[in-house]
Amino acid sequence: MSQNSTLILGAGPAGLACAMELYRANQAFTVVEKDTGVGGLSRTYQFGAFRTDNGPHRFFSQNQYLYDFIEDLIGEQWIKVNRYTRFYIHGKFYKYPVEWKDALTNMGLGKAFRAFFDYLIERIRRRKIQNFEEFAISNFGRTLAEFNVLNYTEKIWGLSCNQLSVDWAQQRIKGLSLRSLMTNALFRGNQPRSLVDQFYYPDMGTGLIYESIRKKIEPKNTVLLENEPKQILHNDNRITSITLKSGQTFSPEHVVSSIPITVFTRLLNPAPPKEVLHALECLRYRSQVYLFLTLNKPSVTRDQWIYFPDREIPFGRISEMKNFSKKMAPQDKTSLFIEFFCWKDDETWNMSREDLFETAIPWLEKLNLVQRDEVQEIHHIKKANVYPVYDLKYRTCLNTVTTYLDQFSNLIYIGRPGRFKYTNQDHSLEMGILAARSIVDGKPYNIENVGTERAYFERGYLKHAPSA
Repeated sequence: MSQNSTLILGAGPAGLACAMELYRANQAFTVVEKDTGVGGLSRTYQFGAFRTDNGPHRFFSQNQYLYDFIEDLIGEQWIKVNRYTRFYIHGKFYKYPVEWKDALTNMGLGKAFRAFFDYLIERIRRRKIQNFEEFAISNFGRTLAEFNVLNYTEKIWGLSCNQLSVDWAQQRIKGLSLRSLMTNALFRGNQPRSLVDQFYYPDMGTGLIYESIRKKIEPKNTVLLENEPKQILHNDNRITSITLKSGQTFSPEHVVSSIPITVFTRLLNPAPPKEVLHALECLRYRSQVYLFLTLNKPSVTRDQWIYFPDREIPFGRISEMKNFSKKMAPQDKTSLFIEFFCWKDDETWNMSREDLFETAIPWLEKLNLVQRDEVQEIHHIKKANVYPVYDLKYRTCLNTVTTYLDQFSNLIYIGRPGRFKYTNQDHSLEMGILAARSIVDGKPYNIENVGTERAYFERGYLKHAPSA
């Protein structure tokens, strides 16, 4: 590699944002990506005339620079979408953001009164918060917490909520409570961050952002797909060389890693101290498998996505991509993206495409969403290391690992898997941009503080943009 060059590991939002910022500064770099395409967890797949994201993605941010960053890449292909989302709980669909008439009609006055009474009890009790379960009950009351917070959380993580750190709540639902939900439902003002009614979306899928970056950077720089690091040598607190699966060896001036922090650290040679290797054992990621069904019907619902907290339903969320943008499917047809939460190598992870479909289709028919004879094609996708698990031990273990990695003067680690931090797409982009600026400006910027706002994550502002 050329002098002052950078090796970027991972071509997801964080890695490619770093690449784009380095490109703008006329800095040399190479990007290495394990997958067959760019975008990471925000990749868009194409199956004939159908396109699908790797799950529902929407863009909102308080950072004006990020809006300008994306608009500069995709211009008029940046549309504004009216959000329509629901939960399916105990046989009924509930609108989200909450509409009080809809919620009361579905819950009934008796259950709604119980939920409010439980919340008042918690306001009086003021319990000491030591895990996610206690946080949820304190902020919503036991009835509502068990109705729609604890069950979906356990479905995502495969762990009891009393085994999850309160950091998960501070990271994802700070500022959200029964009081804020009621305020939003009644007055639709001062919304908590989860309750944005509109969002931005690239009209050909969120992966359009990352495909556009690749197109920009490749004439002068290299993107190596279907490749990954196999050994990382270091000496005197510097990464000295990285050997890839292909056999290529690089000796970069700077290394930016957005691959899982556990994977990166285990590749180091000499190996990390025993206490670091031991800490890696307690850092776990939740994985996912997906079914993408192309359907011979013009529409399933008007929802962009629907959540399914009930434990007996095998999938956790579905997305109809045509409701994000009409360009995601032919006019007279639609599709459904179905998400299953799992551990890598567990029963769900190892299911064949056919077995997974046979697990899902009875429920899709029962919910009157899809009939078997409407399914044209079935596509099967797997993703490991999707969600960093915030269990009760993770913080101590993560601190041990990051303290060790911080000794390397030419290493910057970024992104959701790279920092073991459950952030949104906009935060991953911001991390990548800050990593590039750290290299260009020759001084470190505070990447750890990205995504630590005091309000709930899902709030942003909307500029003028064409509507879907």
